[in-house]
Amino acid sequence: MKKANSIFHISATILVLLLSTKTHSQNFCAVVKDKLTNEVLIGATMIVQGVPGGSTTDINGKVCLNVGLIDEVIVEFRYIGYETYIDTIGTLTEDTSLILLSRGEELEAIVITATRSSRTIEKIPTRTEVITAEELGEKAIMNSTNIAMILRESTGIQVQQTSANSGNQSLRIQGLDGRYTQLLRDGFPLFSGFSGGLSVMQIPPLDLKQVEVIKGSASTLFGGGAIAGLVNLVSKTPIEDEPEHSLMLNQTSALGTTLNAYSSNRSDKFGYSIYVSGNNQVPYDPNDDDFTDIPQVKSISINPKLFYYADEKSTLWLGLNATLEDRLGGDIQVINDKRDSTHTFSEQNLSNRYSSQVSFERKISNEKKLVVKNSFNYFNRNIEIPGFQFQGTQLGSFSEIAYGISKKKTDWIFGANLFTDNFKEMNIADSLKRDYNYTTFGGFIQSTLSLNKRLSIESGLRTDYNGEFGPQILPKVSVLITASEKLSGRIGGGFGYKLPTIFTEDAERLTFQGISPLSQSSIALEKSIGFNFDINYRTTIADKVVFSINQLFFFTQLENPLILEENQLNNTYSFTNSKNPVYSKGFETNIKCSLEDFKLFLQYALIDVKLNENQKPLTPKHNAGAILMFEQEEKWRIGYEVYYTGSQLLSSNYKTRDFWMMGFMIMRQFEKIDLFINFENFTDARQSRYQDMVLPPHEDPTFTEIWAPTDGFVANAGIKINL
Repeated sequence: MKKANSIFHISATILVLLLSTKTHSQNFCAVVKDKLTNEVLIGATMIVQGVPGGSTTDINGKVCLNVGLIDEVIVEFRYIGYETYIDTIGTLTEDTSLILLSRGEELEAIVITATRSSRTIEKIPTRTEVITAEELGEKAIMNSTNIAMILRESTGIQVQQTSANSGNQSLRIQGLDGRYTQLLRDGFPLFSGFSGGLSVMQIPPLDLKQVEVIKGSASTLFGGGAIAGLVNLVSKTPIEDEPEHSLMLNQTSALGTTLNAYSSNRSDKFGYSIYVSGNNQVPYDPNDDDFTDIPQVKSISINPKLFYYADEKSTLWLGLNATLEDRLGGDIQVINDKRDSTHTFSEQNLSNRYSSQVSFERKISNEKKLVVKNSFNYFNRNIEIPGFQFQGTQLGSFSEIAYGISKKKTDWIFGANLFTDNFKEMNIADSLKRDYNYTTFGGFIQSTLSLNKRLSIESGLRTDYNGEFGPQILPKVSVLITASEKLSGRIGGGFGYKLPTIFTEDAERLTFQGISPLSQSSIALEKSIGFNFDINYRTTIADKVVFSINQLFFFTQLENPLILEENQLNNTYSFTNSKNPVYSKGFETNIKCSLEDFKLFLQYALIDVKLNENQKPLTPKHNAGAILMFEQEEKWRIGYEVYYTGSQLLSSNYKTRDFWMMGFMIMRQFEKIDLFINFENFTDARQSRYQDMVLPPHEDPTFTEIWAPTDGFVANAGIKINL
């Protein structure tokens, strides 16, 4: 009898344990099929966020994975030749989910990091454009030296060259000056104020996973500087059991050579990535006027990162970056050490950029996450021209703590951050120094609420306090309306502000010579309010042609814009606030069609920017473009592009002519090697063909404003080796 009772108790205990396991541990199962043909996909990989490892589909296209106590999962499906699928699955049941993977040009599931949300791009109320890894690869072929090419060909973005001698360029969104665009690297604001100089020209693109662009005010999470918009450069991260090692050599017809190397790997606890880029450019003068249109450049950049995965919920990473560069432009004979009484002018830019980033992320639960991060950056630049030298150092830091709550219908983000920005000028009398020291503390809250399948609202509020200018309150709201799977729309708006510094495009053109120090007592903050509205329509025609169109309308009003005025009596310059606001308004149209291996992109932007009722100088009102691509997976990439830039006004009110640019690229991919050749601007649209770029006397030249390409036609070719 005792034996029977013992057996009964043991059986009961086992049954309870089984029931407990059933209660507290569950499987997530899915069947993966081709969205177009409905055929099962064998060998597709499924990864569940927060669950170690992954699993693959069987001969029936089915895959299961034990997800433990998780009631809501973020799943990722991958299959060669198909777009990666990422989604959040609500309350789990015993039913098997049906996952349809898309190939061709179906909408790719892209998670946006700039908005601090785990939502995919089509579910975020804030309008965000993404340049994906595939597009980055194509643009890197055209220019592997910096990110200018990547951004220049995006609708509504203008990369404005400020100097032929330094090659410096600023990034304008919707016609507003580059200082109103906030440039981030992995969510860290590393490039602002003095360190914004040369930044676009010193960021190589080959270690980027994607580039996120938010147009219009985006100040809630990252501070008030994003008046025109925000660009977040998202780096690649190591993937477990998927090491990546590549080497790329690129040579241009303008005698520029670039070598890039990237390596990453991850084990269970540790991971790393390292990117090294070196560039050597000889002075280039295509119009034979004795002055460089591309300066002599010698630069090296190294970016190592170390990752530590304490457990499946905690990640710590540390990144370092160093960029050393020597740019020398001006008279070719001076650069070649053949100086004489006539050939005397040169402009040298020596810059050192160092930065560190530390980020710790802890998933407290499936719904809650804590992120703590810090960055520190040092930037030193020395500009030297005959009879004048400008040298300064900027020390900046960014610290933040943020707490996120993500539920099925609601996301919340609470946080606080601290910005420090200290600039010190050297080799100048104390009375003429243009030093500043800004410390800004900010607190923010943002919520994203899905009222139903058709309506989502994202609202945010930020309050900043700066010791010199006091508190600033920045509200923001965006609304996503999903009428159907094919039609959706977004509307949003927000406020922004900009702390004043001397580092503007106009000051850069003058190499900061003769510019008086800012008087903080007489200079007001630049403040903005902006709105945008867009409609997105997407459909498939005859199960073959994928067609989409996005129509965006925008408006920004900038109060107290900082302008540089000349004092004719002593040839000096000083900053003041314009009494009249700057208005930026217009629209952008983007059309995309794809048929099997062919893709066609059409774009047009009307950008109407007015100051004192006049069109803003060096801002083309009309821009258009078309790109035709042929792509065979892992074989061929062939592209043809054409761009139109309308006429512009110079500061003298002279109206320039319009111009066209065309390009052609071809890439052949093999198992381990990619070969490419690119013909950029083969129509040789070049400003020196339309007017003189340099005005006499030769020994003390005056340079015209730059409104068209200065380098003209440049071809490049190279090889990428995937080790």
